[in-house]
This record gives sequence, structure tokens and C-alpha cells, in this order.
Amino acid sequence: MASSSSGFVFGLTAAALAAVGFLGYQASATVPADLGRPQASASPAAAVSKAPRDEANPRTVPAGSGVGERVVYSVNDDRVWLVGTRGEVTRSFTVTPGSIDPAPGVYRVTSRSNSVIGTDGTPIEHVVRFTSVDGVTIGFSAAVDDSPEETDPGVRTGGIRESRENGDAMWEFATIGAQVAVIP
Repeated sequence: MASSSSGFVFGLTAAALAAVGFLGYQASATVPADLGRPQASASPAAAVSKAPRDEANPRTVPAGSGVGERVVYSVNDDRVWLVGTRGEVTRSFTVTPGSIDPAPGVYRVTSRSNSVIGTDGTPIEHVVRFTSVDGVTIGFSAAVDDSPEETDPGVRTGGIRESRENGDAMWEFATIGAQVAVIP
């Protein structure tokens, strides 16, 4: 009797593993191949060039940062612009970058988490991820205690920290698939 029940358990386990493998394959087959990878924009040079800034009004979206609804993130200026469908800036704010910067280019939001612990051990919320660099996930987030981030140069982090208020705005704006234009 023991051998027949172990055979039955083995058969069930094999069937379950086959079902999980099949479902995993189906899920991976339906994900767009370019999701999370830098993509060429309608004007590729514009997304990666040093876009001129309006020094008098830093809330003005940089020229050459793309078209349509998008998040624009300037690595050099540590600033984000949330740009609406007609090219209007709906919100602009400064951020504190992690120790790893994304390369200039156009990305898509690949995943989001309402609340997690950051790689630096800080409880964070409204995480909006859009790429990874050498195994480090890059995305926007807000510290739950709203404390300013002190970047430890010894820890590889990709979290681009924003205030909780700005994190709420990003969470509402940047859903899965939303465009993120990273500029110098």
C-alpha cells in the first residue's frame, strides 16, 4: 500500500509542476518583449540629449523630453515632471536619487508595490519600478516616515525617493505601462 500511495503522490506532484510550468510559459508569452527595457522614442535623440532647461522656471518640462503623457526624470537635476496628454506639466518636484542611476532613454513602468521595505532597510510606499541596472531595480518611492534619504555610497540602491505627497501623485499618475523618459 505504501508504494501505491507514494506513486499517487508522485503523479500528483508531477502534474502540478507541469501545470505551473505551462501557466508560467503562458504568462511569459503574453508579456510585451520590450516591457522594462529602454525603447527608442518617436525622436530618439531628444530623449537622450542634454535637454535645455528653463532656468527661470524649473517646473517647465525640458524641451526634447518626448511627447504625450509621461514621467520625465532628470538624472542631473534630480527633478521629476509629470506630463499630461497635451504636454502640460501637472506636477514637478525634486527627488533624492539612489546610488545607481538609470541610463538616459525611454522606459515603461513594469511593476508597482503599495508598501515594501527598501534595499536600505527603510519602509517605503508607492513604489513605481521601470528598469534595472546590473541587478539593481530602479524606481520611484516615498519613505513612510517621509524622512529625507541619506544615500550610503556603500549600498547599491536604485530607489529614487520623493516626498509622501509627491509619491501619492506619482502612484496615481504612473500605472503599469506608463512611459518614463530619463534625461541627463
